[in-house]
Amino acid sequence: MTIAAVTAPTNAGTKATDPLASLTSNMNDFLTLLMTQLRNQDPTTPMDTNQFTTQLVQFAGVEQQVNMNSGIQSLIQLTQSNNVLQSSALVGKTVTATSTQISLRNGTGSIQFATPAAEPVTVTVKDASGAAVAQASLTSVAGQNTWTWDGANSSGAKQPDGAYTVSILGGTVGTTPVAIPFTVTGTATGILTANNTQQVMVGALTLPVSAVQSVTN
Repeated sequence: MTIAAVTAPTNAGTKATDPLASLTSNMNDFLTLLMTQLRNQDPTTPMDTNQFTTQLVQFAGVEQQVNMNSGIQSLIQLTQSNNVLQSSALVGKTVTATSTQISLRNGTGSIQFATPAAEPVTVTVKDASGAAVAQASLTSVAGQNTWTWDGANSSGAKQPDGAYTVSILGGTVGTTPVAIPFTVTGTATGILTANNTQQVMVGALTLPVSAVQSVTN
C-alpha cells in the first residue's frame, strides 16, 4: 500500500526565500533610514512627510498580502492532506476507471467496453515503446463486454507486469473500424498527490481519482 505526496523537484542551487522575512528586513532598513533623516533634517526646512507616509502604507499593505498568501497556502496544504486521507479508503478496493492503458498485475489485466450490437472487435496491446505485444480478435455481445489479458504476447511468452497501452477497434462488417472507449479494472494499490491532483495507483498504472467510475470491495 502506498500513500504519498509527490512534489516537483527543486533546483539544488536555488535558495528558498521567505517573502515575509525579506519584507521585514526591507521595512527595518526603511525605518532606520527614515529615523536617520529625521534626526539630521534642517529644523528650518523640515521634510515633507507625505512620501514617507505613503511608503509606510505600502509596506503595511504588502505585509498583509504576504500574510494572506501564507494563510491560503497553509489551507491548500491542509486540504490536500485531507484529500489524501479520504482517497486512501480506495486502497485495497477494486476500482473501475477510464484510461488508455491496462494494468498488468500478477500476470493479468482486465478491461470493459460496450457495443450497441454484436460485432467483430480487435483489441491491441502495446508496450511502452509503442510495439504491439498482443492482439485479440473477438465478437462482442450487445451491451457490456469484458476482456481479460493473461499477459501473453503473440508468441505465448508472458510479459512483465506494468502499464500497457490498449486500443479497441470495432464496427459492423463492411464498415470502417472505429475506436471503442473502454474502462480498466484493478485493485487500488496506493494514493499519491502529484501536481496538486489526487491520483490512484492500480499496480503500475497511475490515474487521477476523478477517472474512477466505480469502487467495489
